[in-house]
Amino acid sequence: MDVRLTRTGNRVIGLGMMMLASALIGTVVVASAKSPAKPAMPPPAAAASVTPTTTPLPTKYVVLTFDDGPDAEYTPKVLDILAQYGAKATFFEVGQNVRKHPELTKRIHESGHSVQNHTWTHADLRTLSAAAFRQQVTSTDTAIRAQIGSTPACLRPPYGGVNATVRQRAKALGKDLVVWTVDSRDWTKPGTTAIVQRVLKNVHSGSVILMHDGGGNRAQTVAALPTILKSLKAQGYGFRTLTC
Repeated sequence: MDVRLTRTGNRVIGLGMMMLASALIGTVVVASAKSPAKPAMPPPAAAASVTPTTTPLPTKYVVLTFDDGPDAEYTPKVLDILAQYGAKATFFEVGQNVRKHPELTKRIHESGHSVQNHTWTHADLRTLSAAAFRQQVTSTDTAIRAQIGSTPACLRPPYGGVNATVRQRAKALGKDLVVWTVDSRDWTKPGTTAIVQRVLKNVHSGSVILMHDGGGNRAQTVAALPTILKSLKAQGYGFRTLTC
């Protein structure tokens, strides 16, 4: 038979269904509160500490290079001036001088400068046999590595002496040959003013500037360096080093 609910009956059933639904929802909410999801595990503390912080390289820059050291008298003076102006440089060192003054090579490296190879005796690589070439370069590598913990990848041939044989032999030893684009000719001792003018007159962004901290009396270079650095910074230049 048909069962028909009165309007009152409909209201009773509707009320009952609402009460049942509320009870179910309440049960789900309580269950969720009693069994929370496991929180995500935090990353290991060490992970946060390995993020490197780097200083952006200057886009307008020069590369300061100093040859023929280290020298007990002039290299410390050059380092002090570079520190005063916040400038970094690349030092192309002669191996026999590294042997004499290993503490200076270590100081250069620890001051944030680059230390690279300039042969053992400042020999003209174009004139050497293959064996002598290797000895000049690898002996210097060994002396430098003992102080800085790594092997130079840049090789500056003395006198800028490069030919096809020098290029081939350097490549076989894993070296990049590096010369210069601006020559201060400070080794001729032309006077402080001349050294300053030769550098500033020819400099542009990306210039590799040649000066000397060893190989003779470098008092004029030391005297010229503050003016050079002050002027370069005033023109907006930064300083990069060579690592090859």
